[in-house]
Amino acid sequence: MQLYKNYVGKEYDNWRDFIEHYTVSVPENFNFVRDVIDVYAKQSPEQLALLWCDDNGGEEYFSFARLAQQANLCAAALQRRGIKKGDRILSILRQRYEYWILLLACHKLGAVIIPANYMLMEKDIIYRLEASDAVGVVCLATGEVAAEMDKALTKCPKVALCVCAAGRRDGWLNWDDMMAATAPAEIEVTTQNDDPLLIYFTSGTEGQPKMVLHDMTYPLGHLATGVYWHQLADDDIHLTWADSGWAKCSWGKSYGQWLAGACNFVYDVEKVDYKKVLTVMAKYRITSFCAPPTMFRFMIKEDMAKYDLSALRHGSTAGEALNPSVLDEFLAATGVTLREAFGQTETGVILGHWLDMPVRVGTLGMPNPQYRVGLLDPEGKPCEVGEEGEVCIAWDDKHPLGVLVEYFGDADRTANAIHDGWYRTGDIAWCDEDGYYTFVGRSDDIIKSSGYRIGPFEVESALTSHQAVTECAITGVPHPDRGQVVKATIILSAGYEPSPELIKELQDYVKHTTAPYKYPRIIEFAKELPKTFSGKTKRKHIRETDAKEL
Repeated sequence: MQLYKNYVGKEYDNWRDFIEHYTVSVPENFNFVRDVIDVYAKQSPEQLALLWCDDNGGEEYFSFARLAQQANLCAAALQRRGIKKGDRILSILRQRYEYWILLLACHKLGAVIIPANYMLMEKDIIYRLEASDAVGVVCLATGEVAAEMDKALTKCPKVALCVCAAGRRDGWLNWDDMMAATAPAEIEVTTQNDDPLLIYFTSGTEGQPKMVLHDMTYPLGHLATGVYWHQLADDDIHLTWADSGWAKCSWGKSYGQWLAGACNFVYDVEKVDYKKVLTVMAKYRITSFCAPPTMFRFMIKEDMAKYDLSALRHGSTAGEALNPSVLDEFLAATGVTLREAFGQTETGVILGHWLDMPVRVGTLGMPNPQYRVGLLDPEGKPCEVGEEGEVCIAWDDKHPLGVLVEYFGDADRTANAIHDGWYRTGDIAWCDEDGYYTFVGRSDDIIKSSGYRIGPFEVESALTSHQAVTECAITGVPHPDRGQVVKATIILSAGYEPSPELIKELQDYVKHTTAPYKYPRIIEFAKELPKTFSGKTKRKHIRETDAKEL
């Protein structure tokens, strides 16, 4: 059973049909739990919805009937303890299955869930609790984050409900005890489409993280993600590699996948071991897999022939540049072509390789037809074919489906992003004559050297196609004559050592792989790159470190 069919205009035979005719019907007072999860529970109760495992032998299977029952029970438990429509709850649950139960319980109640990463420290937690005016917390019971949460809560008296999962902690209500002490009850809360659904904190180029607010229609914005990018059906077991604190979790292991009728697979680990990931994928017969390019780069360095990945039929990636050599090696090992896409915490998928669209390596595909996407120059004028511009989504009288409502509590940031009929992503790309978009970089990552504008992605892609480079980051370094010069911070592959000869080899390689003026005049070798919680390289951190050393 696939409930997405209730919301689209028709079945789309191919990618051109999808691009030209895709529409989504948004009903009044849409509630994802009532209108999707509960319907599955009644009409296909045994259909598998969620499969969870960890490295300690833990394993849980949730049919839609069990998932709906647990979500309803959790909603009743929260309601009994004073949580009501509009209340905000901070969640730090890594990839514990309790996260998805809590997510659905909050949606049913009309409460606002605030997913957060388990690596937060005391000051990060305090900021999030105070900025969001949260009244409840559901957190892992053990590990450093629990200790940091304990310290933060002493300074946040508004938080009245503290629940711990996957263990016990003094002074906290235990999840299992909370659920066991609650009698099943029907939750009757009416929600409207413009009611708040969730808030994500996402880092900006300056200042404290922004609060991205989505409304109740946000799940339907990801219908295209699960059905037409991931191409899922009701017999699929889909794994997206994402912690519950990342927006990629909403993208890849919640809404669109369930609308497609697929089972979301969750592998709960704190640290990635690629051999174990491949073992788990083989054991549970994963049919669809989505991960950042970095993960694929490390996976292909394992002997993938040792693992039975014959069930895998679809692969997808987003977040950073995908090197053509990685795509080729993954294809050779699995028979699966990776399909790229692009979007933000603030949006659904903006650009993607949809359905049977031919994959054009190095591009992000074409616009999601639920949006009218344009490239605008710095003066706000439309760009010509081949001209770099800011990726923007038209915002006329109607709120674009899946796009943020606002930066919660920050009218200035909202006005800077949404004005003159457009939502401005801050990301730079160009479009070729066939309609395929190529990513250049964040507007603040663009390097301006001797009159040239150089995006980091293309140089990174060139470097990572060299066998000596496992990973790299491209940044600009101030220069008195050129304005900036290109710098590469590189993690070397096993068996390679830094040397002047290797630096020259890599520079020459880039000169012959992309436009010569883009080659890195400075190369620095490192053991690791600074990363965000979602695994993206923090180029700003490298730039700031370099500035301090000048």
